[in-house]
Amino acid sequence: MRGDLEWGSIPGLVRAAAERYGDAEAVVEGRTRVSYAELGARVERATAACLANGVRLGDRVAIWAPNTLDWIVSALGAVCAGAVLVPLNTRFKGAEAAYVLSRSRAKLLFVTGTFLGTSYVASLRRAAGEGDGPGPLPGLPHLEQVVVLSDDAPADFRTWKDFLAGGEGVGPAETRARGEGISGSSPSDIVFTSGTTGRPKGAVITHAQTLRAYAVWCELSGLREGDRYLIVNPFFHTFGYKAGIVACLMRGATMIPQPVFSVDTVLANVAAERVSVLPGPPTLHQSLLDHPSRDAYDLSALRLVVTGAAVVPLRLVERLRTELRIGTVLTAYGLSEASGIVTMCRRGDAPPVIAATSGRAIPGTEVRVVDASGTAVAPGSPGEILVRGFNVMRGYFEDGPATDAVLSPDGWLRTGDVGVLDHDGNLRITDRIKDMFIVGGFNAYPAEIEQLLGLHPDVADVAVIGVPDPRLGEVGKAYVVRRPTTTLTADDLIAWSRREMANYKVPRTVEFVHELPRNAGGKVVKGELRART
Repeated sequence: MRGDLEWGSIPGLVRAAAERYGDAEAVVEGRTRVSYAELGARVERATAACLANGVRLGDRVAIWAPNTLDWIVSALGAVCAGAVLVPLNTRFKGAEAAYVLSRSRAKLLFVTGTFLGTSYVASLRRAAGEGDGPGPLPGLPHLEQVVVLSDDAPADFRTWKDFLAGGEGVGPAETRARGEGISGSSPSDIVFTSGTTGRPKGAVITHAQTLRAYAVWCELSGLREGDRYLIVNPFFHTFGYKAGIVACLMRGATMIPQPVFSVDTVLANVAAERVSVLPGPPTLHQSLLDHPSRDAYDLSALRLVVTGAAVVPLRLVERLRTELRIGTVLTAYGLSEASGIVTMCRRGDAPPVIAATSGRAIPGTEVRVVDASGTAVAPGSPGEILVRGFNVMRGYFEDGPATDAVLSPDGWLRTGDVGVLDHDGNLRITDRIKDMFIVGGFNAYPAEIEQLLGLHPDVADVAVIGVPDPRLGEVGKAYVVRRPTTTLTADDLIAWSRREMANYKVPRTVEFVHELPRNAGGKVVKGELRART
C-alpha cells in the first residue's frame, strides 16, 4: 500500500499524480476534460498565484464554493503553497461563514459568485461589511483578499482570472521549493465542526494524517486506476474532499464533481460518464433505486458504493447488490476529529455486517467502548466510543480547553458517540451523546441550532431534537417557549430560521410549550421530549 512515506505531503501527491497518470482524465466537468498532467499544471499556477499574493506557510486560506473544477484547483493550489485549508459549508449563511473566517483568521478566501440563487458575496457583505478592518470586509480584519471564482467580481474583490495572472512572475522552481518545505507534520486543513457548546471548533489535521488515512481508505474500498468517481459528497466535507479528491489523486481515478444533489443529474452522469464509484449517504442510493425512470439509464458500470453517516437498511444493501449488481457495498464511520475515518467494513463482509455495523477499526487505530467511568464494557454493551491512533487530530485550533475535554493525555479521543462493539470488533452506532442528528447526510447540532433560535426576539427558551423523516433520515423539531404576550407561530419561526441558518439546520416542525422539562441541574431532559414524538 502506498502511503505518506512515498508522497511526504499533499504537494508531493499532486506532483506524483501528474507524473504517474499524465494523459489520463483527472476531472470531467461538463464538456471540460482535464488530464492529470493539465491538472498538475493548473494547480501549480494557482500555487504561484498564492505565493505572489503573500500566502506563507501556515496561513489559513478558506474556500466557500460548491463542487467544481475551480474548487479542486484553488484548494490544492493553496495547500501546495503551504496554506492550511479551511473549507466552508456551502449551506452557511453569511454570519455563519463570517464566524469561521474570523475564528480561523483566514488571510485569503476563495468564494463562488452565486450558487442556488444566493449571492455569497452579498451575504458576506451583510455579515462583515462593517468594522475597522483594512481589507475588503472591514468586519474581518485578518482577511486580506477575497477571490471570486468567476469572471466577474466587485471592485474591491478579485476575479479568479486576475488572481491567477498575478502569479505569472513566479516560476516552477519557486513553487516546487515551497512544496518541498512542507513536512508531513505540517497542518493541511482545519475542518470546523460544532459541538455541545454550539460554537464551531476547528479540528487540525496534518498532511501525513490525511495521506495515511486515505491510502487506507483506497486500499479497503478497492478504488483503482481508471475508476470514474462521481463526487456528490460536498468538497467542504472530509468525505468529499479526502475520500474524493485526495483518494482519486492517489489511484488515478477520474473525478466528476456534481455541485448539487439531484437524482436525475446523478442518473444522467452515471450513464453518460460510465461512473463506477458512487459514495454518499444512504438517501442518495435510496433515491437512485426508487427513481421511476431508473431503467432508462445504463448504470452497469457502477461497481463500488461506500456509505455511512446514518443507519443503513439491510434491504438497501441487498437492492444495490441485486438490482444494480454493484459488486462492492461498504459502510464506514468517522468524524472530523479523527481525519474522517475510524472504522470501515471490508470487502467480502456479509450483507448483515455491512448493514448493521460500520465495520472494524482501520489499521493503525484502536477503538474502545467505555462506561461513564472510562472502563471498557463487554462486547454487546453500549458505551461511549473512544478512538486512538494516527488519525486523531492534533487538537482544536487555538482552543486548549476544548481539546483537553476530548483528548486524554494518553491519546484517546472521546467521540461523544454511543456504540456497541461485537465479538469481531465491528462497531454499531446506537446513539449520540452530543445529541447530534443527521439530515440527509449533514450533521446537525442541536446546541448550535438552539443558540441561533434563541436570537429570535419572541423566543424565551428552546430545545431541539432530531426526529425520523422518511426522505432525509432525520430532521429537527424545536420545542419553544414563547415570550409573554407574543403571537409567534410555527410558520413564522420556520420562515425566520430559513433566513438565518443553513437549510439542513432549520427545524421542520415547531411545538410550543409552557416550559421545557429540566433535571435538578437545570439541563433540559431531551429524553422526555423524544418520548413525546
